[in-house]
Amino acid sequence: MIPKEFAKKTGRLYLVDDSDIESVQEYCEMLYHLLTGPFSIWEEDGELVVIEIRQLVEKIGGLKIEIYSNEHPPPHFHVKSANINASFTIEDCFKLNGKIDSSDYKKIKYWHKRAKTRLIEAWNNTRPTNCIVGAYAGT
Repeated sequence: MIPKEFAKKTGRLYLVDDSDIESVQEYCEMLYHLLTGPFSIWEEDGELVVIEIRQLVEKIGGLKIEIYSNEHPPPHFHVKSANINASFTIEDCFKLNGKIDSSDYKKIKYWHKRAKTRLIEAWNNTRPTNCIVGAYAGT
């Protein structure tokens, strides 16, 4: 569970304890974010569980770095901007697919060396228990 004010700012009221939800308006906000945000509902052992479909690792200006929860192997991340739309392995920053020029690719490889630990954390935090691609194991 997280503090309600933080949850409201980030569109994650579903992470607040029900005893902290004080009005129908707040439940309405929760539903709004569930319906319009990057969420899916999965059933695990008869319980409905909220899964974030993608985690925005970071966004600065027009650059987005994202990890999706319901993904295919190998563990990877996506980089999107006006000039880039590509995915890369978390292990070694190998380009899986997409569009990127060689200069930008070198910059992403340099960044990856420094950010790999955080990418692994983001990947592992977005794995639903029944996802075919589990937690990052490395080589």
